Amino acid sequence: MTKPVLTVSSLNAWYGRAQVLFGVDLTLNQGEVVAMMGRNGAGKTTFLKSLMGLVPKLSGQITLFDQPVSGMATHQLAKRGLGYVPQERRIFTGLTVRENLQMGIQPVHQWPDGRSGPRWDEPTIFTHLPNLAALMDRMGNQISGGEQQMLSLARTLMGNPLVLLLDEPSEGVAPIIVDRMLDMVMALKAQGVSILLSEQNLAFAQAVSDRVYLLEQGQIRFEGRMDALMADSATCERYLGVARV
Repeated sequence: MTKPVLTVSSLNAWYGRAQVLFGVDLTLNQGEVVAMMGRNGAGKTTFLKSLMGLVPKLSGQITLFDQPVSGMATHQLAKRGLGYVPQERRIFTGLTVRENLQMGIQPVHQWPDGRSGPRWDEPTIFTHLPNLAALMDRMGNQISGGEQQMLSLARTLMGNPLVLLLDEPSEGVAPIIVDRMLDMVMALKAQGVSILLSEQNLAFAQAVSDRVYLLEQGQIRFEGRMDALMADSATCERYLGVARV
């Protein structure tokens, strides 16, 4: 049985006095893509930010490669191989595309058994995201929203993550860029990288995900294989607002 690389137990999260997550449990195995889905405001982004050390008030347990990391600073988590592509993109608009990529560089990380993890550099990234190659000298504020989304992903990959958190990668971007994102996710999966994906685009999530968690009002309402969710039209309609025929 595959051992989880990321385990979350009874995770609660607050913004001030407002509680957003309520006892969330989740596991992510090596080389697995897991979708976290739900309507707007369900708590998906808060959940990813909690894993990345970006929510100040938490309780519960987060374990990465069998090591407890609850309360660890964001830069420390990145050094352990956890990568994060935020929904807001958060590129450096006053830097060029090349400089943005250079900001993300980290050494290759090691798997727990001592093997070297995947290595990403500019030429490798350009094989999957060729549009970026022609933009290297453009400023971050001179490229489109879809190009910024690709840059945000590429910058994270320059850190050679072993576990990747992806927040709404297909939101507001052209179909051709969505296809590029899909190809990139599958390439990462083939390398053994584990991916936790927050996504409202059901077609995208279905194409890449092995399992899915449905989140509503900060609580898990469904957990199972993606194909099982696709066969359950009532659950899809109730929690995603999508009717399945």
